[in-house]
Formats: sequence, C-alpha cells, structure tokens
Amino acid sequence: MIVSDDGEFARDILARWQIERQLPAFTLVTSEMCRSSRIANFDLAIVGPIDQGLEQLVRELECDGPILCVVAPGVFSKAALLDIGVTLVRQSEGWTEHVVVLAGEVLRRIAEQARLRQAEEIAAGSQREAALGRYMQEMRHGFNNALTSVLGNAELILLNERNLNEELREQIGTIRDMALNLHEMMQRFTSLEAELQCTAKESKPELAAKVRAASSGAYKV
Repeated sequence: MIVSDDGEFARDILARWQIERQLPAFTLVTSEMCRSSRIANFDLAIVGPIDQGLEQLVRELECDGPILCVVAPGVFSKAALLDIGVTLVRQSEGWTEHVVVLAGEVLRRIAEQARLRQAEEIAAGSQREAALGRYMQEMRHGFNNALTSVLGNAELILLNERNLNEELREQIGTIRDMALNLHEMMQRFTSLEAELQCTAKESKPELAAKVRAASSGAYKV
C-alpha cells in the first residue's frame, strides 16, 4: 500500500518498480482516505509526503504491518518515527532505488515467513496423522481380538435362532454384519500398511543411488 498526498510520489515508485522482475499489487490511497477507511491487513505500507499528521498516521498504521516512511531531509532523524519501529528513507537523490530495495526485501521476508508457517502447519498435521497411524497400528491386535470375540459370539447366538424372537434375531444379525464391516476395514488398513512398507523399502536403494551419484558429481537435477 502506498499512502501519500503527492501524486508524483506513487508514480515515481511505480516507474522504478516496473524494471523489477516482480511487480507487487499496490493500493494507492491519500492520507484522508487512509484515515477514513481504516485500511488494514496490508503486507507493507510505503508512506510518502502527506499534508499533515504524519506521526499520527504512522502510529495508526503500525499495528497492521511493517511501514517504510519516505521523509524530507529535515525530518529524517525524527525520533518519534524511529521509536515506533518505522524504517525511514531520506527523500533525496536516488530515494526510489532505496525504497524498492528495502520494500522488496521486506516483502521477500514476509513471503518466506508465510511459507514457513505453512510448512509448520503441514508438518504439525503430518505429525498428528502419524501419531494416529501409530496408535492404530499398536491397537490393531487388541481391536482384532475384541472384534473376533464379538463376531464369534454373535454367530453362536444366531446358531440357536429357534430360541430367539424375530426382533432379537435382527439385532444380533446387525451386530454380526457390523462386526464383519469392521473386520474388512481392518484388513484394508493392514493391506495399506504392507504397501507403504514395501514402497519405503523400494525407495531406499533408489535414494541411496541418487545420493552416491550426487556425491560423485554424476547426478544432475
């Protein structure tokens, strides 16, 4: 976001940024628009010349994201702006170059942090799934034993169906059928586990060969 009451300010920045490989999506606002609409959730704010209330405007923005403030040489060392963590750039010869370099570095760090957070979330999700998989693997035998007992007893009861009324026979039949479904699910889990173990064993030699080739300089990506 570019905040300035000077139209030339934004045009100078955009003209310089055009020669970069990546051009960010900019929102151009005046100080009055910025105060009235309370724009938030920006990646970076570049604040240029405004009519009045620079310090107050910057203080209102600083909680929403990093700020790069371009100021005239007379206020370059203004302590109030430095105290709230604003990066200052002197508006002198070559200032657009400094702005683009600093802003590009800030945006790259923000993108890296976003990728890091995403990777951490994926890793956390994988850890939860792995923990669930280990738990299922550890409990598989106990579950199968309990399931076999339920299924076996249901079958034994149904063998004496002459002593059962129709409603009870249907209920015991439902228990047997659900036990069979659970048994099939566990069989699928066992098959999947075997496939994953087989895939892991097959991939180890291939990975080792790639590592050896890379070490010798023969493997190219």
